[in-house]
Amino acid sequence: MNKFFHLSEIIDVDVLQKIQNYYSEATGLAVVTVDYMGNPITKFSNFSKYCSLIRKDAECNEKCCHSDAHGGLEAARIGKPYIYTCHGGLVDFAIPIVLEGQYFGSIMAGQVKVNKESFDSKKCMEKVGNLWHDNAQIIDAYNNAPVISYKKIYAAANMMHIVANHIVEKGLANVYQEELNKKNMELLRETKIKSELEKALKNAEIKALQSQLNPHFLFNVLNTIGSLALLEGATKTEELAISFSEILRYTLKKSNQIVTLETSIKYIEKYLSIQKTRFGDRLEYNIDIQEELLDLKIPFMTLQPFVENSINHGLECKEDGGIVNITGESAGKDVIISIIDNGIGIPEDKLDMILNNSSQECFEGKSTCIGIKNVDNILKGYFGEEYGISIDSKVNKGTIVTIKIPKIRNLRGALSV
Repeated sequence: MNKFFHLSEIIDVDVLQKIQNYYSEATGLAVVTVDYMGNPITKFSNFSKYCSLIRKDAECNEKCCHSDAHGGLEAARIGKPYIYTCHGGLVDFAIPIVLEGQYFGSIMAGQVKVNKESFDSKKCMEKVGNLWHDNAQIIDAYNNAPVISYKKIYAAANMMHIVANHIVEKGLANVYQEELNKKNMELLRETKIKSELEKALKNAEIKALQSQLNPHFLFNVLNTIGSLALLEGATKTEELAISFSEILRYTLKKSNQIVTLETSIKYIEKYLSIQKTRFGDRLEYNIDIQEELLDLKIPFMTLQPFVENSINHGLECKEDGGIVNITGESAGKDVIISIIDNGIGIPEDKLDMILNNSSQECFEGKSTCIGIKNVDNILKGYFGEEYGISIDSKVNKGTIVTIKIPKIRNLRGALSV
């Protein structure tokens, strides 16, 4: 047993109290259960009048506590019930609760007199003396204490020893089973997350492979368009064709790779230049990444879905367009990349569905939701649960996407695809 348990953690105290009460009624014994430090975890059952009266005296009460402590420790030492005479002249016994070498506590019982059968008179605490001998009420209570045979005391102690340790053994087994179930659930959850992540990565790889159908033909067409635009003096068309060609080449070659932040930013710049051609003055953008961060490694296509969403969903619907700012800065051992737009924003209910992946559209191939969740899952898969995506958006104000990654420059694939 590696973990230390408190007695109250492995048994139902209410059930133990009921057992203790019935046991006390059946035997006529006073009973209480204490933890390994001697602190009661149940209420006293059938506490005798004599003991109640004698404990009112401070010195007597101190000796009572000493007597209980000694009985419990002696029972734990010998590993079986310990029967003894307390300092007040009554017979008590302590039942140790020990399992797999751990002492959990003990059940203290007794507060009776024993008839003159064989009994080890040496097992006797130091007497109080004559502190209460002139108190008629205490003397009367002592004289009226129940008398039980030693044989019955012995049988009662051993019966409770078996019951108590069986209850603890069963309770500890339940605790271990609960811990095992919890670990199994965590393992199933982690396995499910990994399975979903691997499925998402495989789907992304398949889509990338599908887009590679005869890529040389596509490059040749784009080069032809670029050359024709150059001959005709259409510089804008030439720049657009070249940018798109480079984006296509990047997408096809890097689809299942880790790239530097610098490479990813260059791709984003090409993408934004194409969108700038499309939107004209309606689109402005700014990229401000600290230079020392450019060699950091990130999974392919980490930034693109959010930049694309800012334009297609945030700014396209605005008549006067807007601006997209991309920033990157150090934050201790981490890096924070922000994609900020002043677009139409995302309603709170839709944002919750996107982040929780709970909307129906997430299962029907809608690119926005799937893209966001896939990127977040991929980042968590590579870097850990503390990393990933957070989104803050206000309707008619704009959206801030925050991407948190660690400062890792030699990232190796953490997942098998």
